[in-house]
Amino acid sequence: MIELDLKNGDAVFAKVEIRNDGSIPHVEKDALLAEPGMMGMLINTGHLEEATDQKLLLISFVGKDGEMGPLVTCFAEEISTEPLK
Repeated sequence: MIELDLKNGDAVFAKVEIRNDGSIPHVEKDALLAEPGMMGMLINTGHLEEATDQKLLLISFVGKDGEMGPLVTCFAEEISTEPLK
């Protein structure tokens, strides 16, 4: 399990493509929400109800238009605290 030292409001970066699994209303299923390297802002943290050691991160990624996108739930493994090289 990856441990990230994060606070709400911190900048984070997608390590992988992040797509809508159908859980985000008004966004097409499988729509690309973040490309690798895309910056986002941590909004909140939580965990899976059935696996409390599995941390979840609520993130809003910055779109190509500079606007914040929809709230996306990510696993720590999908996120970096440093820009990708």
